[in-house]
Amino acid sequence: MVLHQMLRWSVWIFRASPGWWRTTYTFGASVGQQRWPSFAWVMSSPLAFRSSYSTVPHIPSVMLTSERYSVQRLPFSMVSEEDLASFECIIPGRVITDPEELEVANVDWLRSVRGCSKVLLKPRTTEEVSCILRHCHQRNLAVNPQGGNTGLVGGSVPVFDEIILSTALMNQVISFHDVSGILVCQAGCVLEELNHYVQDRGFIMPLDLGAKGSCHIGGNVATNAGGVRFLRYGSLRGTVLGLEVVLADGTVLDCLTSLRKDNTGYDLKQLFIGSEGTLGVITAVSILCPPRPKAVNVAFLGCPGFAEVLQVFSTCKGMLGEILSAFEFMDAECMQLVGQHLHLTRPVRESPFYVLVETSGSSADHDMEKLDGFLEQALGSGLVTDGTVGTDQSKVQALWALRERITEALSHDGYVFKYDVSIPVERFYDLVTDLRTRLGPRVKHVVGYGHLGDGNLHLNVTAEAFSASLLAALEPYVYTWTAAQQGSVSAEHGLGFKKKDVLGYSKTPAAVQLMWQLKALLDPRGLLNPYKTLPAHL
Repeated sequence: MVLHQMLRWSVWIFRASPGWWRTTYTFGASVGQQRWPSFAWVMSSPLAFRSSYSTVPHIPSVMLTSERYSVQRLPFSMVSEEDLASFECIIPGRVITDPEELEVANVDWLRSVRGCSKVLLKPRTTEEVSCILRHCHQRNLAVNPQGGNTGLVGGSVPVFDEIILSTALMNQVISFHDVSGILVCQAGCVLEELNHYVQDRGFIMPLDLGAKGSCHIGGNVATNAGGVRFLRYGSLRGTVLGLEVVLADGTVLDCLTSLRKDNTGYDLKQLFIGSEGTLGVITAVSILCPPRPKAVNVAFLGCPGFAEVLQVFSTCKGMLGEILSAFEFMDAECMQLVGQHLHLTRPVRESPFYVLVETSGSSADHDMEKLDGFLEQALGSGLVTDGTVGTDQSKVQALWALRERITEALSHDGYVFKYDVSIPVERFYDLVTDLRTRLGPRVKHVVGYGHLGDGNLHLNVTAEAFSASLLAALEPYVYTWTAAQQGSVSAEHGLGFKKKDVLGYSKTPAAVQLMWQLKALLDPRGLLNPYKTLPAHL
């Protein structure tokens, strides 16, 4: 048992925490023996840093969603030359009909669903969005709002020929208050760029996720994205203070307050957080940013079993308390795929399970003292068999890359069946082992990883290609299993197109009916992001 300390001339240098295990040893040495490690960091590109891990291998073609799935086009109008002329008057030079550019916008990030839209619109202002939606409402034209197109459930691309309304050019910061930490910005601002903006002013964004270099804050809010800071800062339902939204008929709903307390009437913004663009198009966001931590540490640890993972989590909460900011979990197959496809290998000895623990606070000495105490306890009790610690930014980013690039590694492994469920932590890994037994050699890999601190499991199954019979073996089995545990079939990815018909596993018929009533009230013609979020039939 040892925390690794790398040679000072190595590319990656990790600080071994003080404690009873501290000794003078060479690179990879274990207590009582000398050994050269069977691992090595490979820095192949800047993507090794914690940034946007959204590179996906090119796949020649993607089957049309309308051909792969049983779905019928609703009786919307089709875009005419007159419509294109009207759009050109509203947003001159930003009406895109080029097939190559449309091909990108029609396909999701996973390259698993594809629409056939013939027009992409790029407004810059709320007024332009309002004019576009007013015209579409009058003409009965369906609209697909699109942010960074990083979603994983097919919610950000058309199913048929819906007009794609991109927020990519709506990327301006409107205001930032350096005392309260309240940021007001347009919906198309990229999350990573916003984080850099507020970091320069002593704050951070309250959410962080692997697609940060591409995803838009408006899309994050529309999907109620979770991410790795959820454990510390909670849901966007708590940190978003206000929204500006354009409704289906072009009406601008200005709820862009910057007040932390406003108890006047219904909290309308909550209708649009997590609505996935089906109730309105978010055009601006007011969000509360927490102070930037002065000290951030990351420990990457190997555990001998899942029971030990749970005990490590309990120990973390008890010993790290207020400085615990993330607790991520991944199994051995995840690390295998990261090494195989991305040439990143683990910085610790091979283990059945791994956890990433992040602390953040205002005092480096205080935080390190607490982290040292936790590590000594975890190592001494056998909960952890190996580990390494990073304290400066580049080392922290390198360790986070192991966790955040799992999705990218999976995309290289074949067709991916993705599930994002919330289940009680004591049953967290049982679904993975059950599926491995159920599916056997029909699949390449069944892996589990995710935000253990939030009870959020990312279950992924890879195969050589899409298979209807394999899908039938997975669904509804995964959903009935999750429902039996009183879990949720979508923890943070939303429902989109792929998961809309499984809403009933997590919500009662009365709740689903009320959702349809809200949809009918705000978008009576069903023009906004049709075929998404709500089931086709009650």
